[in-house]
Amino acid sequence: MFRPTALLAPALLLALPFGLAACGSEPQVQDPAPDPSQGSSSSGAAETESPSAPSVYALGAETLEGEEISLDRYEGKVTVFVNVASKCGYTKHYAGLQALSEELGGEEFAVVGIPSNDFGGQEPGSAEEIRAFCTQNYGVTFDMLAKTGTKDGDSPIFDRFAALTGERPGWNFCKFVVSKDGSDVKFFPSKIAPNSGELRGAIDGFLAN
Repeated sequence: MFRPTALLAPALLLALPFGLAACGSEPQVQDPAPDPSQGSSSSGAAETESPSAPSVYALGAETLEGEEISLDRYEGKVTVFVNVASKCGYTKHYAGLQALSEELGGEEFAVVGIPSNDFGGQEPGSAEEIRAFCTQNYGVTFDMLAKTGTKDGDSPIFDRFAALTGERPGWNFCKFVVSKDGSDVKFFPSKIAPNSGELRGAIDGFLAN
């Protein structure tokens, strides 16, 4: 006897997986890519170690006044390097950086400002103008290096940070917190203020080691 249902059964079996897939949960949508100018970590910090990249403390540099120095003067200290600018919305971070320098500065901690005109043309002045601005307006006494670019090949310091962390400044007042031996670096984007818990936590963690 002819049984229509017998012929329909294989077709139903073949369709079954597709029916189950259609009834399943909706596909997950990935979060949008982070703003590269604000770092790659949800906590505000990015950290990567690269054994092939020597410590930043092995480099030489020039101060804002034109003196050639070695960054090994900071070895043994936790050092916060910051690309600074005089005409930025984040320029007020100078005050917090100076407060950190006054509170923690000495044998184990230092802040180093590095002026740059890369972002918005917000550091157009000469070395003398930059020094006068940050001293008169924010009482800055921490070390300042010569004005430089931050892009690939512009500065050995930022090139070294990029090798160690995969990060470069995306705007003015990005912070790189460097461990005492220079082997570990944590990056914080502009929006992370000097008095933030994230930055202070990184500093305190390195100071404890």
